[in-house]
Amino acid sequence: MQKIENNEAIIEQMFQAGAHYGYSKTRRHPSLSSYIYATKNRTDIIDLEKTNVMLNEASEFIKSLGARNKVVLFVGTKPEAREAIKNAAESLNMPYVIERWIGGTLSNFVEIKKRINELENYRKESVEGGLDKYTKKERVVMAKKMERLSKYYSGLIGLKKAPDAMFIIDAKAEHIAATEARKSNVPVVSLVNSDSNIKTLDYPIVGNDASIPSIKLFTTAIVNAYKAGQMSVPTKEA
Repeated sequence: MQKIENNEAIIEQMFQAGAHYGYSKTRRHPSLSSYIYATKNRTDIIDLEKTNVMLNEASEFIKSLGARNKVVLFVGTKPEAREAIKNAAESLNMPYVIERWIGGTLSNFVEIKKRINELENYRKESVEGGLDKYTKKERVVMAKKMERLSKYYSGLIGLKKAPDAMFIIDAKAEHIAATEARKSNVPVVSLVNSDSNIKTLDYPIVGNDASIPSIKLFTTAIVNAYKAGQMSVPTKEA
């Protein structure tokens, strides 16, 4: 009974956040047909009961990662997703990408890691006074280069290897990231709308991926699932 009531409460939260709004029927991907509740004014209405099932499956997976302190890379470069993704990742001390996805971030991580290390070393030297050995002109050139690196790689600082999983807002928009993850055998959890092919995703969550309240709701659920996994591990004292 309690489980049913909880599910009803979560579905109500999804409804309030506008998670049920899909795109027009003409944009619907065939793989999503069974997840559409109805079509009103040519707009698909997503079946939130089925969305809740998908969210539960994704949450259990994320919870299992949290229990083992695995690394989840958060990705959301759409303007509506950036703040939620950055806040979520930072709350878990996880890496994130909120600017343009750099091709090769996973498929050519060795090279990407060099740039991350370069940015890390620059910041360390900056704090410790290690830049004093350079001329003023050299420092200006380095600062401009680091500004560019910081824009695209600051969220990846601390990432020492390919992540254990990725959480993506709108895998269709982030198709390069999703494709690299698939080729690198990195499981993908993604909030996707009715225009996406969910057959290419490990844990799709069908819902509105363009509304800020909807994005925040699902992102928060993923964060809470990871934290629940961390809490499920007994402490050494216990």
